[in-house]
Amino acid sequence: MEWKHLNWAKLERRVYKLQKRIYKASVRGDVKAVRSLQKTLMKSWSGKCLAVRKVTQDNQGKKTAGVDGVKLLTPKQRVALVANLKLGSKVQPTRRIWIPKPGKDEKRPLGIPTIHDRALQALVKQAIEPEWEAKFEPNSFGFRPGRSCHDAIEAIYLSIRQKPKFVLDADIAKCFDKINHSALLKKLNTSPTIRRQIRAWLKAGVVDNQQFQETLEGTPQGGVISPLLANIALHGMEERIKQFAETLPGGKRENSLSISLIRYADDFVIMHKDLFVVQECQRIITEWLNDMGLELKPSKTPLTHTLKKLEDSEPGFNFLGFNIKQHYVGKYHSKQGFKTIITPSKKKQKLHYEQISKVIDNHKAAPQEALIIKLNPIIRGWSNYYSTVVSKESYSHLDSLMYSKLRAWAHRRHPRKSRKWKANKYWRTIGNDNWTFSTLQGNKRSVQLLKHAETSIVRHVKVKGETSPYNGDFVYWSSRIGAWIG
Repeated sequence: MEWKHLNWAKLERRVYKLQKRIYKASVRGDVKAVRSLQKTLMKSWSGKCLAVRKVTQDNQGKKTAGVDGVKLLTPKQRVALVANLKLGSKVQPTRRIWIPKPGKDEKRPLGIPTIHDRALQALVKQAIEPEWEAKFEPNSFGFRPGRSCHDAIEAIYLSIRQKPKFVLDADIAKCFDKINHSALLKKLNTSPTIRRQIRAWLKAGVVDNQQFQETLEGTPQGGVISPLLANIALHGMEERIKQFAETLPGGKRENSLSISLIRYADDFVIMHKDLFVVQECQRIITEWLNDMGLELKPSKTPLTHTLKKLEDSEPGFNFLGFNIKQHYVGKYHSKQGFKTIITPSKKKQKLHYEQISKVIDNHKAAPQEALIIKLNPIIRGWSNYYSTVVSKESYSHLDSLMYSKLRAWAHRRHPRKSRKWKANKYWRTIGNDNWTFSTLQGNKRSVQLLKHAETSIVRHVKVKGETSPYNGDFVYWSSRIGAWIG
């Protein structure tokens, strides 16, 4: 059958039904059924087709080649790849590339597997992800279907809204590069076939500047299955903290609820009203991470308080680009005497404005329409990300800075013209806004620049505890706009 004639909706339904059965078998602890269903899925033609489509058409890295130089497969080549997907195939080393870290001069490594290995990883991930979705902890939000950064931020808000707390804002040093292979495979506890295949990927090595290097630890960033393996490696942190909470004086249930550990990938926060408890949690987690070959990064693990100044650190903390901080208010504003305010962090605002400035500077001689078309996706994406918190003031500030930059852009193009002439040429009155940066094209539709402040603020509703898209609750998941739907 030709690739373009495949009934993708039917293939997705087949795979999802198997994944749902794997999830339910894992929930009830039926290991034999889990292994049997995983084997069926990995041998299924539907699963192989979806895995190939994911890495050759859906993923952004489809144009990036591995060590074999293969990329951008034709439909016939995709069909041939489906036929060749089989566990136990020879694994090729990954190709190392270096990409810059946002806002920093340093770079981080990516290990790019071949197209064949990426497709095989996507196939294996389809099989083992539902099993682990039934096991993952409720406050783990990174790299999981149906969960997002906004769920993590909302979980933090719900944890501190009634009482100020001390916060350990932790970051694991080189998490992907330092995971112990033996410990990971032991925790994975899967079938021998899958175990051998994953071990082969972990030990495949990397090629950097045509030099081969062995990989004795870590999972390659750039692989399809790497985020899932990292989540499996870090699974159990929340349970370990709950075990410690049960040893504290007081009610068992009260203590387990009072300590919060919220994790997004390798970034996590621990919160409690008692400073000693947070410090003890840091010690416990440090020991726990050592078993996986990991350690906390001291320079990125500050200890702060959400409301009060702690030694040299200001109140509040930054997490996933948001600033979470509590402020004293009068008794008429809040019963507790404080309010929790979450805003875009100053660092992210600065980086965003620098990106906008760079685009404007690079379009000194370009038509106004080209500049607007380039800026709009940047403004829309950034504004939508922060549209669930208190962002209106930040939006207005950025719009003011952007206006000043655009006015300088117009002056540079027409230094001899008056301010009124430049305003009439580049700005229009649209609706109630007299200063809309827009083109004038006669009878044609004009192109106008978006403003940050035009974005509506809509409160995000956190995903339910341990629920997963693989549980078959279509009513719930279809109600979550933008959520993953099987």
